[in-house]
Amino acid sequence: MLQAKIDYKKAIIILGPRQVGKTTLITQMAKGLSPDYLYINGDDPAVRLQWNNPSQAFINQYIGDYKVVVIDEVQRLENIGLSAKMIIDAKKKIQLFLSGSSSLEIANRLNEPLTGRKWEYRLYPFSWKELSAEFTLARTLPRLEEFLVTGMYPEVITSPENAKEILVNLAGSYLYKDVLELGGVRKPEILLRLLQALAWQVGNEVSYSELSRTIGADKATINDYIDLLEKAFVIFRLTPFSRNLRNEISTTRKIYFYDNGVRNTIINNFAPAGQRNDIGALWENFLISERKKQQAYTGFYGNTYFWRTTGQAEIDYLEEQDGQISAYEFKWNPKAKARFPASFVKEYNPPATKIIHRDNFWEWLS
Repeated sequence: MLQAKIDYKKAIIILGPRQVGKTTLITQMAKGLSPDYLYINGDDPAVRLQWNNPSQAFINQYIGDYKVVVIDEVQRLENIGLSAKMIIDAKKKIQLFLSGSSSLEIANRLNEPLTGRKWEYRLYPFSWKELSAEFTLARTLPRLEEFLVTGMYPEVITSPENAKEILVNLAGSYLYKDVLELGGVRKPEILLRLLQALAWQVGNEVSYSELSRTIGADKATINDYIDLLEKAFVIFRLTPFSRNLRNEISTTRKIYFYDNGVRNTIINNFAPAGQRNDIGALWENFLISERKKQQAYTGFYGNTYFWRTTGQAEIDYLEEQDGQISAYEFKWNPKAKARFPASFVKEYNPPATKIIHRDNFWEWLS
């Protein structure tokens, strides 16, 4: 997919959490185009000083005759969008690669200057599809319970014996390097309490009013911090589906973590899957985050939701594409029963209704 977008006319932008392989991916692509490429590291303080509002003359001199340029951690560079535009508009047939681990600043800094001049993609922790393709289903299935607890980050997968230490360091990088610094968070203790509350509520509907009372912060602050965490690729929101039925819930949200390991680190619980009373929440978070990765990599142009009525009829997960709505229920136990509410089926006539459990999930994620 990415190789097909190389045309020396537009920037290729890779966004995603830290430590998922963005730098490795773009430098490998750059090296494939030219062994002699220019690498600019936005995490380097000296580089940040040099690239603070650079002139066209400086950019031309700095890049010289390089035809492939990689700028890493672009969220650390001021006015990077304008700089990238100047590189592309110089008409020197330069292939520009940009990567960033936070969309807190990237969206504002890149979107307007690079309108019509970029291809943008997301990269996440390893997906189930990637691992099962690389190691075979037979070798990957026995590690499922491990993935539910310690997640799918590359270093965690390759060094499972050090998973806890890796995750603690990773979570610290998320919170302090990206969210706290770039987000301008003035009360980090509120952010940490919010994260813990969200971690305990995975799979449940989240009330901002209730979070406000629990944490001791106003609703506006709660909303702002959740927005920051989402833009830093820590969490993502699932909205309720509501169209025709009067009693459909339309105002609450569900919040999931991009990685189970990060979620468990926040609540400091690495107990094995078989000993946990939150296995249902872990399973739901795993499936929805994996489906999100799959959709990002395969080009899913649709919407995703959960569904509930005031009478407590509910469906875990919906996908809407081309006017068709598919419904899914998640059960860790393959023998668990689940019914899709008759009111939903009658009103929306879904082409697919399926229970996803640990004996068939791999088909859904393949």
